[in-house]
Amino acid sequence: MAGGFAKDGAVQDQIDATVEDAVKRVRDQLPRGESLSHCEECGKSIPPARREAIPGVRLCIACQAEQDAKEKTVSGYNRRGSKDSQLR
Repeated sequence: MAGGFAKDGAVQDQIDATVEDAVKRVRDQLPRGESLSHCEECGKSIPPARREAIPGVRLCIACQAEQDAKEKTVSGYNRRGSKDSQLR
């Protein structure tokens, strides 16, 4: 039962939309195209198994791990709009 101006199932719709946004954001970051034989950063050879497992790979494992550590997680925005979560 929804209260106020929200329709029934509105909370679940918000959750579903948040999950869909996160999945789309991650898919957009996946590499595309032809895999490189050597790392863009350090020039080391990328193993054939890695190139087959991840089409479009551009970095060796060490450089990819370093890049992943530097990236921050995107939290998106607050769909629920609760006062407590806005104060963080």
